[in-house]
Amino acid sequence: MNESLLLTVDGIVNLILGILLISFPAWLVKILGIPAAPRFYPMILGAVLLGISIALFLERGILGRRGSGLGLDGAVAINLCGGLVLASLLAFGDLVLTLRGTVFLWALVALLLGISAVEIITKYRARTKRS
Repeated sequence: MNESLLLTVDGIVNLILGILLISFPAWLVKILGIPAAPRFYPMILGAVLLGISIALFLERGILGRRGSGLGLDGAVAINLCGGLVLASLLAFGDLVLTLRGTVFLWALVALLLGISAVEIITKYRARTKRS
């Protein structure tokens, strides 16, 4: 998989999650089975994800000149941090979740760590080709 495609896919995932979390409608809480916490925190997370998606698209060249955004290394760091922290909260935290919420959040962990793995492999292959 090439770097441009990874940046695009990663940007789209963050964009969708960011927009959904910024709005954080009651129906989304119910469908996902996640706790209905005060709206402040999900909205902040949504804004961060939205900003990350914009940076990814900038790096990809979709919103401007290529190479002016986040970069694949930054995307890996963000996805790994988010995925590992969420996995830790799910495994060791005292969260009260529905089965749907648990499945959704573990799927999100898998998505974040899976994207990170593909991005790391892509970067490694690109570096070994240059050597």
